[in-house]
Amino acid sequence: MINRLQERCIREDQSTLKLELDYKVGVYSRTDCAGIRQINEFMYFDGHDLIGYMGICEFGGPDTPFEVNGMVHPEYRRQGVFGTLSRLVMAEWKHRSPKSMLLLSDRKSEAGQTFIQGTGASYHHSEYEMYLRVDRPEIHNDLEGITFRKATNADAREIHRQNAIYFGDESRDEETNDPREGMILPEEEEKRGMTIYLAEAEKQVVGKVHIQLSSGIGGIYGLGVLPEHRGKGFGRATLLKAIDKLKEASAGDIMLQVAVENANALRLYQSCGFVETSTMDYYELK
Repeated sequence: MINRLQERCIREDQSTLKLELDYKVGVYSRTDCAGIRQINEFMYFDGHDLIGYMGICEFGGPDTPFEVNGMVHPEYRRQGVFGTLSRLVMAEWKHRSPKSMLLLSDRKSEAGQTFIQGTGASYHHSEYEMYLRVDRPEIHNDLEGITFRKATNADAREIHRQNAIYFGDESRDEETNDPREGMILPEEEEKRGMTIYLAEAEKQVVGKVHIQLSSGIGGIYGLGVLPEHRGKGFGRATLLKAIDKLKEASAGDIMLQVAVENANALRLYQSCGFVETSTMDYYELK
C-alpha cells in the first residue's frame, strides 16, 4: 500500500523519496510486537485508500537525529493532509526524545521544499544519490592486497571509531556500563539486511563499507578509509570489491549516497562509473 503510493508520487513528481521501507520491514519483522513502544509510521486514509504517509527513521546511536520523510497523493494535496501528519510526527518526537530531527526533501520537490521552509527548520546538509551507470570498471590491480572480513558484534567499537572519523558520529556516552551501548551492532544490522565489512590489508584494518540488497537494488553505505591509509588506492579497491559483492548477490542496480561537500569521495565514485541522479536536502529542527 505504501509502496503503491510511493510509486505514484515519484511518477507524478519525478523526484526521489527516502522512506527506508525495506530497512524498516527488516527491523519490524525481527521485533517482538509486545516490545514495540514507539510509533514510526503515520498514515492518512480516505476510506480504504492510503493518501498520505510520513515516517520516522532512526539510524546510529541514541543521540543521532530522527530522519523524517513523507508524501501525499497528488490528487489530495493542499487539503491539510501533510500538515495533519506532520503534527502527529512532531508530537511523537517531543514525547520520545530531546534529540533533533532532520526533515528530508528532494531538491526538485517544490511541495516538500515549501513545506519544510514553513516549519522554520534550518539547512543542515545535502546528499547526492548516485547510480552505477556502467559495468564494473576494469582497472587492474585495484583489489590486490585488499580483503573483506564480515564484521561481528565484537567489532562494534571499531565501527563506531571509524564512523566518528568519517562522519563525526560521536554520540555514544563513554561512561555507559555497556561499552557497546548506543553503537551499531553488525550482527543485528545483518538481520535487517545490512552487512558490514571491514577492509583489511596485510591483516590490518584499513577501512570499512556497509552493503545492502533490497528489492533488487544494491546499496553501498558508510564507506571510508582510515586517514593513515589514504592515498594508497584502498578506497577505490574497497568500492570495487563492494560492487563485486552486490553483483554476486544478483543486484540489478547499484546505488550510493554521498555528502555534496565530500569532493574527494564524489570524484572517486564518478571515476568508477557512478552518476548523480538526485539531490536530497536535510533540514534540522531542534
